Amino acid sequence: MFDGWVLTAIYLVYLFFLSKVPPRSHEEIADLGRIPRQVMTLKRPANIFAIVVFFLLGAILLYFSARPFLNSMLALAVTFGVSQFVFVQWVAPFLSEFPEKLSAFYWARKVNKAPMALANFVSSSINQWTILVAIIPFIYAFSAGKIAPIVFDSHQKLEILLTLVQSYLGFLFLASMDFCFFEAVVLFILWLIQFMVPSVRAPITWVYGAWALIETLRFIKNFKARNAFNVFTGLIRAHSGNNQ
Repeated sequence: MFDGWVLTAIYLVYLFFLSKVPPRSHEEIADLGRIPRQVMTLKRPANIFAIVVFFLLGAILLYFSARPFLNSMLALAVTFGVSQFVFVQWVAPFLSEFPEKLSAFYWARKVNKAPMALANFVSSSINQWTILVAIIPFIYAFSAGKIAPIVFDSHQKLEILLTLVQSYLGFLFLASMDFCFFEAVVLFILWLIQFMVPSVRAPITWVYGAWALIETLRFIKNFKARNAFNVFTGLIRAHSGNNQ
C-alpha cells in the first residue's frame, strides 16, 4: 500500500504541472465530437450539470456491464483457442478504451492534429501507470480484510517485465520528440508475434530489451539534441518568464 500512496502522489504532481500548461491555440471546440461539442457550448452551470450527468451515467454503465464484459472476454478466448489470461490482458484494454482510441485515430488523420492524438495516448498511459495502479493494492487489501502485499508468480512476473520493457522503449521514442513509421511497424509486429504465440514471450522480452539498450545508447549520445528534457526545461523557463 506504500507503493499505492507514492503512485498517487506522483499523479497529483502530474496534475499540478498539467494545470500550469497554458492552452494551445490549435485546441478548438470543433475538434470534439458532436455530443461533447454541444455540452461545451452550453452556458454555466448547465454545462457543468451535463458533464456530471454523463459522468454518472458512465459510472452506472460500467457497474452493470463490467462482469458481463469479463465473462464475454473469457468466452471469446476459449472460442479462439487463446489463453484467457493473455486475451484479457491485451484485448480488454483496447476494447474498454475504444472511445478514447477512436478520437485519437480521428485526430491522427490530420497532420496538425497527429501530435494531439499521440499525446492522448501518453496521458492515458500516465493515468494507468499511476492512479489506476495505485488503487489496486487498496482494493486488494479491502477484499482480503487485511493489509497484505500482492505477490506475483513467475508467469505474472514475466508479463510485468515484458510490459515494463515495452513501456521503456516507448518512452525512449517519445523522449526523442520523434516517432517514425518504421518504429511503429516494428512495435506492432513484435506485439502481434507475442500475442499470437504466447510461448515466445520470454525471447520477445529479450528482443525488446536489446532494442531498448540500443535506443538508450543513441539517446545518451544525442542527449544535447532536441529531446523531451530540453523541451520541458524550455517550457518551464518560458512560462516563468511570462509570469514575471
